[in-house]
Amino acid sequence: MMLAGFFFLLLVTDGSTNNYSENPTLQMNHEDGVNSTDMADTNQQSGDENSSDNECSHRGVFKRLKLTKNSENTMVRPGRDKLPLQISLEVLLYAILDVNEKDQEFVSYIWIYLRWYDRITWVRGTCDISKIYPPSSVLWTPDITIEEMIDKNKVPDSPYLLLDWDGEVFLKTNMVVVSSCPMEIYKFPFDVQSCKLSFQSIVHSENDLDLINYEGTSWNIEWSRSRMPQSEWLFTNMTISKGTSSNFGRDQSSLVYTISMKRRSALYVANFLVPILFFLCLDLTSFLISDTGGEKLSFKVTVLLAVTVMQLILNDILPSSSDKIPLISIYCIGIFGLMMLSLLETIVVMRLLEKDSASQANKADEDQSLSEDCGDKVGKANCGTELKNRTPSVCNVSVDETPSEQLSKEDNSSQPTEEFNALEKISDELKEMEKTLTQVLHSTNEEGKPGYWTRVAKIVNIVFFFFYVTAVSVLLSVLFLLWNEPEEQ
Repeated sequence: MMLAGFFFLLLVTDGSTNNYSENPTLQMNHEDGVNSTDMADTNQQSGDENSSDNECSHRGVFKRLKLTKNSENTMVRPGRDKLPLQISLEVLLYAILDVNEKDQEFVSYIWIYLRWYDRITWVRGTCDISKIYPPSSVLWTPDITIEEMIDKNKVPDSPYLLLDWDGEVFLKTNMVVVSSCPMEIYKFPFDVQSCKLSFQSIVHSENDLDLINYEGTSWNIEWSRSRMPQSEWLFTNMTISKGTSSNFGRDQSSLVYTISMKRRSALYVANFLVPILFFLCLDLTSFLISDTGGEKLSFKVTVLLAVTVMQLILNDILPSSSDKIPLISIYCIGIFGLMMLSLLETIVVMRLLEKDSASQANKADEDQSLSEDCGDKVGKANCGTELKNRTPSVCNVSVDETPSEQLSKEDNSSQPTEEFNALEKISDELKEMEKTLTQVLHSTNEEGKPGYWTRVAKIVNIVFFFFYVTAVSVLLSVLFLLWNEPEEQ
């Protein structure tokens, strides 16, 4: 019995030992129980870390600042009520898109940087987040506008702002500005234009908003010149002036950017000024064409019409609201006037030549008729001589003596016959014809000489040519000096 009890006890003892040692599951469960607690702590710590990570993200900062729409952050101007909010405004000129002289418009592409301080701040701490990018709809933004702007901006506004940890807010806006700009085109196409862009608030007075410029003009000018693309206009300078404008009895702070630019005139010189100068040279060379035909007159009319077409093109470019007559208009009008005088001179010269030809033709007709009349008179004189030869008493008839004187010399007077009457009549006619010829010879002056009007036309042509060359030289010299005259500051 004792042996059986010993074996039973041994059996029971061995079985329990094996169960404890050979069942690792319970041990692992025990260990797992301890580790599960540790894991729970670990998970709790990781959750805290995750929440801490969320708080250190941009969204966490945004959530902590409680930036929402329709809050005081978007509705009310930041800063103190008794002091104006200073807003730094920087303008960079990226491109000059168009300058319309006819409509007095200036189209530019600019970058605008606005900077001011808001009351929204946070401590960077261990997160080291110094800036966030909230939507522009959750923060107050200034109502800055351009006074000269006459068309809506075609570039969409920036949807985000840059908010720094100390409350400094940055806003960048790109704009295509179509603004009105009174232009002085007196020296077109060698002109320099200055257009203003006046920035000011729409509603706020100078007691609420104060526009300032920190950077100055040198940096803006250098940046604009380095980025400016090639166009018809060359950017030369930019000035910034701070002032105050009065609108409806309210004084508002304004910042005026004056952009100066110079036109690239090479294309206008090549396509407009030089062709008109060529037409002028053609008109000068037309003096070498003969005045006898109509080719010279038609040539001058053609050149004059070509200059008229150039003036019509110029009229489409220049505005009609200019206070002064542009120099290029004086250039065209002066050349047009000289060409018109040249055309009138050609008409006068052709008239003189025609008059000389007509006088020579009339003189030839008169000489022919006079020779015919003289032939008739000589025939009659010969007839009278035959009659005298037939009469014995008048055989010695002198031409200088009248028949009555010759009859008185005769010893025996007798009654005149019909032959004596005819002879006396013919003699009187011969004396009258001789008297008429003498008067014609004495009354003939220089105008009656052959080629007189031709010589006058040549003199007029030479004198007008020298006058024409002198007038052209004076006109071009004066215009050159006026175009190169420095601009009044």
